[in-house]
Amino acid sequence: MKIRFYFAIIMARLAYTAIKILGKSSGTSFVGMLALKICPNFLHYCSKYIKKDIVTVTGTNGKSTTSGIIAHILKTANQKVVHNLEGANMLTGVANVFALNVRPFKKFDYAVIESDEAYLTKLYDCMNADYLVVTNLFRDQLDRYGELDTTAGFIKNAIEKNKNLRLILNADDPLVSTFNLTDYAVYYGFENVEYDCTYEHKSNAPSEVFNCSCKHPLQYSKQFFAQEGHYYCENCGYKRPDCDYPADVKVYNDYSIITLNIKGIKFEFRVNLTGLYNAYNALASIAFGFENGLNQAEIQKALDSYKAIFGRTEKRTINGNPVLIQLIKNPTGASEVLKTVDLNSNIVIAINDNYADGRDISWLWDSDFEQLKDAKKLVITSGIRAYDMALRLKYAGIPQEKIIVEPNVKRAIDKASKDDKTTVLPSYTALLEIKNERTK
Repeated sequence: MKIRFYFAIIMARLAYTAIKILGKSSGTSFVGMLALKICPNFLHYCSKYIKKDIVTVTGTNGKSTTSGIIAHILKTANQKVVHNLEGANMLTGVANVFALNVRPFKKFDYAVIESDEAYLTKLYDCMNADYLVVTNLFRDQLDRYGELDTTAGFIKNAIEKNKNLRLILNADDPLVSTFNLTDYAVYYGFENVEYDCTYEHKSNAPSEVFNCSCKHPLQYSKQFFAQEGHYYCENCGYKRPDCDYPADVKVYNDYSIITLNIKGIKFEFRVNLTGLYNAYNALASIAFGFENGLNQAEIQKALDSYKAIFGRTEKRTINGNPVLIQLIKNPTGASEVLKTVDLNSNIVIAINDNYADGRDISWLWDSDFEQLKDAKKLVITSGIRAYDMALRLKYAGIPQEKIIVEPNVKRAIDKASKDDKTTVLPSYTALLEIKNERTK
């Protein structure tokens, strides 16, 4: 079988080279699919090239950023890391990154793998992980995942396959906090959230209503956004678990200050990312860093040099003007991003309904696009569902004469970026369309 493994690596690299020469695609799935076709046990063999730990990250929102920060923390601490940086998080994407990085006599200290929630079980069938970090669970792609209980079931099934997992869980999420199914689980969460920013931090997006296991609805003493907060049951006394990594956060326009309090000792971190949702991602990553024996200075050094990845608060310069790209893909994530949009910038919203986006675009009506009603400049809708997006903005209170429809994503961005700063809000496959757009 090892011969097939090495042959799979050779053929995968040849295929990747051909794809790049022909300029056909990024090769983040096809190459992995080829490797798995040649050697079905490909990922099992790859796990033998990891000397220390395999770290997996899953959840509805934030898994790309969280896994990216974790990988960067480890690299900054001089560890050799293999990581599916580009966010291809199904088996083919994971196989892809190993196929392009594994060498016969080269080993890595860590693998940091972002995993699609529905594919986590399949991933654990192929390799045993040492850590699982879970960010949150929000309603997402109902046509693919179904209701939240279904997605939670996927993750629980995966954990039960890998009982030696060390779990790092978001205590503020009432679903994620129930995943403590192994002998080792630690929790992170915020005790207090404060804002010192110019944007409105409240959202009109609908929140999920959760029942306790005793069937009574959970109540909140603090609710930060969506279902994230301090919850409890008046009937049976169940409540949010105590945190091993409790923190306060102060959110500014372009960064946050997280103050972690571990057994009376305070550690302050600056996170140069926008929004409370990114503060949660950073806190999960900080918790992982402490779990692995890193100190405050080492973690802060990584946070200082971390650069946002592909489409997640990504900054570019196009036509000589700054462009900020923020992925939107479900009501909660979109609503949190929409809070932070600079209403003095040109705005492009690019929505597709391909398989990877989810065919069902009803989420647009649950997202708080009313946050854009005071936009001062161009609002351009684009992508396959450009006209649906334009209709949604009309009902959000944006004057019809301010809305421009340009289905071609690249042309829309080019038009917006010619005379001023621009904010681009794409769905996933629309983001892929602009990934290789040359900075100019």
